[in-house]
Amino acid sequence: MKRHALVICAALALAPVISAPLDGAQSKRAMTFDDLISMQRASDPHVSPDGKWVAFTVATPDKEANRNASNIWMVPANGGATKQLTSSGHDSTPRWAPDGKRIAFISSRDGEAQIYFIAVEGGEASRVTNIASGVDNFLWAPDGNSLAFTSGVFPDCKDDACNKARIDAAAKSKVKAHVAEHLLYRHWTHWNDTRRSHLFVMPVDGGAPRDLMPSADYDAPPDFRGEAADIAFAPDSKELCFVAITDPMEAVSTNGDLFIVPPDGSAGPKRITENPGYDGHPVYSPDGKTIAYRAQLTAEDESDRWRLFIYDRASGHRTNLTEGFDRSVDNLIWSPDSQTIYFTAEEHAEAPIYAIPAQQGATPRTIIGEGFNTELSYSGAGRMFVFTRSTLMAPSEVFTTGSGGGRVRQITHINDARLAPLDMAKPEWFWFDGAGGAKVHGAIIRPPHFDASHKYPTVLLIHGGPQSAWDDSWTYRWNSELFAAPGYVIVMINPRGSTGYGQKFTDEITDDWGGKVYEDLMKGLDYAIATYKFIDADKVAAAGGSYGGYMVDWIAGHTGRFKALISHAGPYDKVSMYGATEELWFEEHDMAGTPWTNPGSYRKWSPSTYAGDFGKYKTPTLVIDGEMDYRVPYTQGLQFFTALQRQGVPSKLVIFPDEGHWILKPQNSEFWYKTFLDWLAKYLK
Repeated sequence: MKRHALVICAALALAPVISAPLDGAQSKRAMTFDDLISMQRASDPHVSPDGKWVAFTVATPDKEANRNASNIWMVPANGGATKQLTSSGHDSTPRWAPDGKRIAFISSRDGEAQIYFIAVEGGEASRVTNIASGVDNFLWAPDGNSLAFTSGVFPDCKDDACNKARIDAAAKSKVKAHVAEHLLYRHWTHWNDTRRSHLFVMPVDGGAPRDLMPSADYDAPPDFRGEAADIAFAPDSKELCFVAITDPMEAVSTNGDLFIVPPDGSAGPKRITENPGYDGHPVYSPDGKTIAYRAQLTAEDESDRWRLFIYDRASGHRTNLTEGFDRSVDNLIWSPDSQTIYFTAEEHAEAPIYAIPAQQGATPRTIIGEGFNTELSYSGAGRMFVFTRSTLMAPSEVFTTGSGGGRVRQITHINDARLAPLDMAKPEWFWFDGAGGAKVHGAIIRPPHFDASHKYPTVLLIHGGPQSAWDDSWTYRWNSELFAAPGYVIVMINPRGSTGYGQKFTDEITDDWGGKVYEDLMKGLDYAIATYKFIDADKVAAAGGSYGGYMVDWIAGHTGRFKALISHAGPYDKVSMYGATEELWFEEHDMAGTPWTNPGSYRKWSPSTYAGDFGKYKTPTLVIDGEMDYRVPYTQGLQFFTALQRQGVPSKLVIFPDEGHWILKPQNSEFWYKTFLDWLAKYLK
């Protein structure tokens, strides 16, 4: 759960909206699944060194092939016609060469993911790497002479031939047994074999890649938790900084530290931070004197806010720049003069862009205050930021703004024509008094062709995490506008545990999973019903995924106010959840211990404890899980469904054998959403 919290959804074409359209809205229609699945997905924009072009990835869902087709595109930084550079459907992660003449990218067009080059003018791409274990993350050296990348290899293998022989042997073997002698033995949707992600460097003009951490029995960056931003080159290309977790009990550790290593292989990795929490996203200052990074200070707590630190390379001194800024920093970028650091931070369902002087005691100032802004890139030559922005009403597009903020300009419009015929409502945000009088934030979405004289059935959506939030940003996996399409009012609450409202607000769910957050949700729903007179209080359902699924399971044993419930990937029994999940630090933090050191909390906060309470389960419930979900094992859903069936409750179980925590394949998503909306229609219409 946590940052992996949202459940995946999609929708089929739906029955006509139940209310009459207003005169001005008759030319538009409600969204369907086919509309959602047709939306192209713009991401990962990077501006050219001269500031004139932006390269980015466009992914297009292919329902027939049951996958997303991903290609590299370009657009002028000042706006204009987009240009498609690749067309294999297997290309992503565009990165400009320092001279701006070509772009490197990752492609699996020939099988295993490898690095390719393509000229800015277009033409055929050329393959750069040919490593048997494939390529994950990569980056250019600033001098343009080499590439660094990561690849999953066997630590005791000395060369690529050894890795290839091991990989081929495993593929041919009839024995497919998983063997484990330590935790973490599986993660997210994959089992961990004996391979580790190592950092390599190779010349751009060819040659054998050099393993910079030979024999290391740890991953760089950390498995699933790490990303490309956890690797960085020094400006002189003579040093790499990366993130790794070296604790032997990885399942309970969030202790990610920064390491440095010379790319010439003259020395092994050297640890430069020793914070008990996670240090990540290192970025060297342009003058080479400092490394900026973000850090969580609390051990075994991935919900702790991210502070902005700087590391002095000469003295080794580390300085916390944002202890007084009660938000989590992300997307770190240096100014060309090495005096200022730019970043984004979640704030009340938005993600503004901030700037802060790189000195202790400084205060962040807002550069761009509106919008949910992500994936920052910066051009010193063009003196501009490039970033993606989305809303609940529109998928991500690429935007620019000046280095001092000011005018924001949208430079891509890849989904304008797809959005034009759709009737979608702008979210209406509100505040109310939650548990203990705390101010809690929420929103409603009105259905298409809204008519205030009608009474509308309503769906309370509960977000996952639990340390995440409903933001004003588009999702293909949990689309509130698509939920509203059949004629439902959508209510979304950011209760205790949500991010973007300060660390204290986030922490107040710890060892209180069914406490204040449940009260916040019920009070938020009550507020919406009292304030928006078009809500039919007698026709309300609740639905959620991950922690939201947990809360649906909890609701089943604590109230009968809902006409229907939908639980996706929800923890049901906390003791068995602990024994089967992978990220044990999560359970041990949020439950304040293990099942044997704090058994009272595991029993108190398990929905299974209340299966016989409140008379018995009564509310019709749909239970959905993915069999490859190792975050919340699908057996949690089996237990909940068994209890519902044994108590005679109308219920349905849907298990996807080829999906994990998220339902990603387009045809599975289509079936997921049809089943979801059919269940709502059965009990709310």
